[in-house]
Amino acid sequence: MRTYQELFRTPEFSPLLSATAAHMAAQTISRMAIGTLVHDATGSPFLTALSMFGPLLAQIIGATFLLSATDRLPPRAATTGLALFFAAVTTVLALPGLSVATIFAILAVQGMLGSVGGGVRYGLLAEIVPAEGYLLGRSVLNMCAGTLQIFGYAVGAVLVNVLTPRGALLTGAALFVVAASVARTCLASRPPRAQGRPSVRETWRSNARLWASKPRRRVYLALWVPNGLVVGCESLFVSHAPRHAGLLFASAAVGMLAGDALAGRFLPPRWRDGLGAPPLLLLLATPYLIFALHPALPVALAAVTLASVGFSANLLLQERLMTMVPGELRGHAFGLHHSGMFTMQGVAAAVAGGIAQLTSPATAMTVMAAASAAVTLALTPGLRRPGPPAGAVPAGDVPSEAVPTGADAGRGTRGPAME
Repeated sequence: MRTYQELFRTPEFSPLLSATAAHMAAQTISRMAIGTLVHDATGSPFLTALSMFGPLLAQIIGATFLLSATDRLPPRAATTGLALFFAAVTTVLALPGLSVATIFAILAVQGMLGSVGGGVRYGLLAEIVPAEGYLLGRSVLNMCAGTLQIFGYAVGAVLVNVLTPRGALLTGAALFVVAASVARTCLASRPPRAQGRPSVRETWRSNARLWASKPRRRVYLALWVPNGLVVGCESLFVSHAPRHAGLLFASAAVGMLAGDALAGRFLPPRWRDGLGAPPLLLLLATPYLIFALHPALPVALAAVTLASVGFSANLLLQERLMTMVPGELRGHAFGLHHSGMFTMQGVAAAVAGGIAQLTSPATAMTVMAAASAAVTLALTPGLRRPGPPAGAVPAGDVPSEAVPTGADAGRGTRGPAME
């Protein structure tokens, strides 16, 4: 699969994209509304950052206890049910009179169950598109998310001012209902990818199996830590520039969109192998160092846009991860990636908010960016493409050389996967 035309001819890709788009739009508008609501109530940079990204910390609870559900529930039913749940809790958040503690408790439950959603969604994508088309399909979903963030944060800012934050939250709840409706009516019914009931024991067993492989551990860490630390920078946009936070978020989305288009459609497999993720991860962090100089708004917007191109490193790392896991664990593997990434983002947002509370948002952003670059440099030697394994493959695991997906699929008879 080499072109967007081929991708959109794939049955069910468009419905999955539409459901994901509605879900992402709802999340973007709701996040902006919650951040504004908490900032107005408390005036605290720490609590504002925590309200927007801290609920992602609850993803670790889902990753610990619930991830076995990603492969053991019918994908359509799980996607529909989760969207309806988000609609319900977002409606509750719009109720007047809620204390800040109650808001955070609701967001924690939302984040915990949201850990299952990523695994279900991206596991389903791997079933809908052929293996060599996964990176292209994933990049389109990312581009959709980036586009919706560009408009979502702008629309969210307007809705917050016109309808108040609670009105914006109700708009988000309605969009979650749209996502549920599209999933229920347009996606085909599929059986679970794995047999058995979801359980804590199965979640722990599969987590241990995925984490036992050293190459997989390195890929997971590269997916989680540099990305999360930079999201800590983003969590301070409201505190750094309350009147221009929407522009900063939109600029980040523009950069993400450009990076996903480049990596998903125009970066040849040989370049993906040669370039790899580390240079892009460094690009993700280093432009934020300019915030140490308290740049003017145009310079800050340019730095954020350029940095966010580096988020495309995640596509290359996800492509490699898919070649490292067996089919029956694919949803769980992507769920673990999704949950770990969001958990790290929540941790980074809390750390960044704490540093900003003691110093300033600009100083905290600089510190988080420097930490992200340092982690990338430390991980780089372990992210080089490994040679053929010298020993036997652990039972139940699939070596990357045995699965013709992503860049490796491009070396087959069909030619490069995406050029």
